[in-house]
Amino acid sequence: MNQSQRADRPTPPIAKQAPTETTMHGVRLVDDYAWLRDADWREAMMDPSRLDPEIRAYLEAENAYTEAMMADTTGLQAELVAEMRARMAEVDASVPTPDGDWVYYVRFREGGQHPIFCRAPRSADGSAEPGEPLTDEQILLDGDAEAEGRTYFSLGAVDHSPDHAKLAFALDERGSEAYTIRVRDIQGGQEIQPPIENATGNVAWSADSQTLFFTTLDDSHRPCRVWRLALGAPQTEATLVYEEPDAGFFVSIGETQSGDFLLIQAHDHATSETRFIPAATPEAAPTLIAERVTGCEYSVDDDNGTHFVILTNAGGARDFRLMRTPVNTPGYDNWQEIVPHEPGRLILDHVELARYRVRMERADALPRIIVTDKQTDTDHAIAFDDEAYSLGMSVGYEYDTQTLRFLYSAPHVPDETFDYDMAQRSRVLRKQRQVPSGFEPNDYIVRRITADTADGEAVPITLIHHRDTPTDASAPCLLHGYGAYGISEAAAFSASRFSLIDRGFVYAIAHVRGGKERGYRWYLDGKLDKKPNTFADYIRVAEYLCEAGFTAPGRIAAFGGSAGGMLVGAVVNQRPDLFGAAIADVPFVDVLNTMMDDTLPLTPPEWPEWGNPRDDEQAFATIRGYCPYQNIAAQDYPALLVIAGVSDPRVTYWEPAKWTAKLRATKTDTNPLLLKTHMAAGHGGLPGRFAALEEMGLIFAFLLDTLSPGHA
Repeated sequence: MNQSQRADRPTPPIAKQAPTETTMHGVRLVDDYAWLRDADWREAMMDPSRLDPEIRAYLEAENAYTEAMMADTTGLQAELVAEMRARMAEVDASVPTPDGDWVYYVRFREGGQHPIFCRAPRSADGSAEPGEPLTDEQILLDGDAEAEGRTYFSLGAVDHSPDHAKLAFALDERGSEAYTIRVRDIQGGQEIQPPIENATGNVAWSADSQTLFFTTLDDSHRPCRVWRLALGAPQTEATLVYEEPDAGFFVSIGETQSGDFLLIQAHDHATSETRFIPAATPEAAPTLIAERVTGCEYSVDDDNGTHFVILTNAGGARDFRLMRTPVNTPGYDNWQEIVPHEPGRLILDHVELARYRVRMERADALPRIIVTDKQTDTDHAIAFDDEAYSLGMSVGYEYDTQTLRFLYSAPHVPDETFDYDMAQRSRVLRKQRQVPSGFEPNDYIVRRITADTADGEAVPITLIHHRDTPTDASAPCLLHGYGAYGISEAAAFSASRFSLIDRGFVYAIAHVRGGKERGYRWYLDGKLDKKPNTFADYIRVAEYLCEAGFTAPGRIAAFGGSAGGMLVGAVVNQRPDLFGAAIADVPFVDVLNTMMDDTLPLTPPEWPEWGNPRDDEQAFATIRGYCPYQNIAAQDYPALLVIAGVSDPRVTYWEPAKWTAKLRATKTDTNPLLLKTHMAAGHGGLPGRFAALEEMGLIFAFLLDTLSPGHA
């Protein structure tokens, strides 16, 4: 039964109101639900059991209400989870990646939630059936065994050492993204490094495999320090290599593809700066490549140890270009252009190999790979024919190789892994994702269409539906959107979404401004003072889908997570009539209050994306004008399902909790408003490949019960 029609609907929890007043730029702000932010939120994020009892009671009451409201769909949820799981190959493995005498790969056992990291002799590649262990396999790290007995378990980096004798891995046991780094001897299996605490999820090795580099978090959960530690020494003996003084910048540690250089990058969302250390001399002080210039981004790889190749927007190259500079004199004055800027062709990434240079580009909202032969200085593209597709590079470990691995999929084409011979310009299919329950691509129609906006733009839309689904405005539609940080939404395959598509849903992705689908300008036109374009684009896409007969007003489900959840919150305020349901997953909905509070983990680094409303009155007015929490109105809203996590360091739990509480007190309809808070998980939700299906089952059951009860 549709939840809104239930005669025995449970009574929702009503959060108390305890007004807190602030004044900013002469504007008085009243927040009735500020009390939902725990005064000791840092401690609660790291240990959810320390959450204030009154706040915990409210969140648990909301969870109980959600469970009661969804009780009639438990059978449907189980059915959805079962069919999504049936589309997964439970026994599965990645294509082995060569490195010296070994190949490294990840596999899953039947019923296993977590990955098993393995290796085998290089000669064993191809010695087993898909998903099965290779001959003479060594298990390096068994995720299922490691997760046993832990309430929460998620792995960050898992990196073997250059001498292939040691394995470093990072473990998050709370969902807070504060990792513990451990190191094991591969042959014996024993831990050879005292645990390194409060780290980010990445590590780097020195060339001799005797020194570790890692990054730690400060009290505001900001990665700001890079350390060097002799293998086996306690963390207290680590040497501070670099500390970032600007609270608006994050730091990370990595390495070039050759392994010759370690890279320390400091960055926010608009500016970056890189230092390097020769991996063979880990005690050396880091050398600055080029000092930061506001608005200038650059990333670095090395060309056979003598030069750096730099991907940058310096010099007005809005869609980026490639430059080359000597390692010994790497500053701006010595940068020489090797791939010029071309407006409308966005260079996304590049990798240097001994004899080839590979770059990923996007043009006309579709990705492509360009290979350069360094000896002949000739380029060629790896081409694809589908109307909409996703493409990614998986470069591997080796530097002197002519094999490039890439991954291809489309909304109706399961993932394909190819090894591409760059010299012969030929590809070999190494793996195609299996759908054990059966899948026929020809049953589905995929289209790339555009919606014209009032200001003259054309917003790309990726759309998939079953061939039998009518396009007479009767179908329900799930409309996914994000539109922030320059992140482009991939037109990739997702097995789970067919549980909706096969029940008559149209699935659409709105490639709104704020991503980079149409180049870097697409990003610039959806940030800071132009952020409202993101919401206008999404609304226009929804309108166009109705005009074209794919769906109708009130038949659309808005769907977005994190910054995409902010998009959902904004559009249901502005045009609630278009939507019959909305899913806001860990939604960034209290933008104004968060951006005014520089003690929160992400606030200073986020100012280049959203603006600084503390110091900039215009930024304050812009954010206040669209912030979902600030703009809740006494009007009818669609049915809403909101998801949060107490351990979330990115979108703190109180944002969705406050938003839900204020919506419930203000809206004029009787449509369901449900809040599900994970009491021991963070931004990524439940860990484990099957546990994640439980949440998707809840979401899909909510949508089917709300928009398509006859097909549930």
